[in-house]
Amino acid sequence: MNALAHPTITLLQTNSLASVVQQAIEQAILSGEHTPGTKLNEATLAEKLGVSRGPIREAFRMLDEAGLVRTEKNRGVFVRDISLAEAAEIFDLRAAMEEMVGRQLSSQMTGVHQQEITSVLKDMTQAVADQNADAYHQLNLHFHERLVEMTGNRRLLAIYRKLIKELSLFRRLNLGDSGALPQSAQSHRDIFKAIISGDAEVAGRLMANHVQASKQRTLNRA
Repeated sequence: MNALAHPTITLLQTNSLASVVQQAIEQAILSGEHTPGTKLNEATLAEKLGVSRGPIREAFRMLDEAGLVRTEKNRGVFVRDISLAEAAEIFDLRAAMEEMVGRQLSSQMTGVHQQEITSVLKDMTQAVADQNADAYHQLNLHFHERLVEMTGNRRLLAIYRKLIKELSLFRRLNLGDSGALPQSAQSHRDIFKAIISGDAEVAGRLMANHVQASKQRTLNRA
């Protein structure tokens, strides 16, 4: 048997490994292990992840395309630092997208999906009662992403996920204020009520207003 791998197989193996590496680095970025502005060291990451530098470089390219890092010639790769102005733009774009989602789901949310969202809202209410901001934050992200998924628009979902990842680099969390969690939970319940009532105008408006309220909290804390 020829010990040399076929070029196509080698390419597939390399791309697959790069994807795994990209996901590992992305998770470290989104969790805050690599903070905005941090330089990512190719050799250090290769050693940590047990891979050669090739998959690391390919992962950096993928992360650059995803908007999570920036590559500076002769300087290296850095975790992106999202400015307040950029964050505000993302909030505005999210508001427009989520208004569309609310309008669309008001006429197409299935009974199964309603049960799923009801369960998520129940968990959010429990997180508020437990004053567990971290759990609430994850449920909040899940609530909105699932609504976008339920539209069945894969391109919309891909764009939405990219925006959320970029926004996560903006580390000024908005749910730490006193009373913010109960208010946020009520806002989500109101959105869901409007969607299942079939009122497209109200559902869309509430979703847009919800995102704009988050934007305003961000601006107020800047």
